[in-house]
Amino acid sequence: MSEHLLLPDARLPLQQTNTLLAPRAVHSGTPAAHAPATAPRFLVVLDVDSTLIENEVIEMLAECAGSLDLVAHITERAMSGELDFQQSLRSRVSTLAGLSIDCFTEVARDIRVTQGVPELIAGLHAADGLVGVVSGGFHELVDQVAIDLGLDFWSANRLEVVDGRLTGNVIGPVIDAEAKAAALREWAAGASIPLAQTVAVGDGANDLLMMQTAGLSVAFNARPVVRARAHVAIDSRDLAQLLPLLGLRG
Repeated sequence: MSEHLLLPDARLPLQQTNTLLAPRAVHSGTPAAHAPATAPRFLVVLDVDSTLIENEVIEMLAECAGSLDLVAHITERAMSGELDFQQSLRSRVSTLAGLSIDCFTEVARDIRVTQGVPELIAGLHAADGLVGVVSGGFHELVDQVAIDLGLDFWSANRLEVVDGRLTGNVIGPVIDAEAKAAALREWAAGASIPLAQTVAVGDGANDLLMMQTAGLSVAFNARPVVRARAHVAIDSRDLAQLLPLLGLRG
């Protein structure tokens, strides 16, 4: 892994998990080490900010630009479902206008992967499963994290840069709730994995449509609006806890 990617200490004690199983949850398979050829093959798709990683990257960039308070306020309202995500993202990105792309290096050094992520990926790969992330964040920072972790798929927004500085605009369509759900469907279809064997993990309102599309939806330290509509709620920050829900081991 590259030097800038900070993995959590796997020896840290786990917190108590509050897990609520729902009737439509996917069925469990056999532990990965003894999985027969007929065991379910899963696709897990995660949100990135505050899910795959501990950070909110837009807020880290905003801190460099001096607009953190405004951006953090808009982020919280968007994730709670109070604001349209696409409009809120464009509004937050506009505060970054003029910021040097040198900030990417600074921010990348402080990105911390959520506890249990390497174990989750290893467990899924051992069972011939796949892992993807779809982010309202930015390729400029998501790409290296995805490569370092060995993810199978990833999708994010891209920031416009002119003469080495951010313009305050996003290039192309914004990765919003519809785009997240579409990515899950596309990746599942390409891998011949039924939607019933897909898992969507997120924390904010922008993840709800993706979670509705998946066979199992997991609210990970999520806002109330997300917890209320998810099949499973996990309240401790350890993503390896997904493995036993799927009948897999790390």
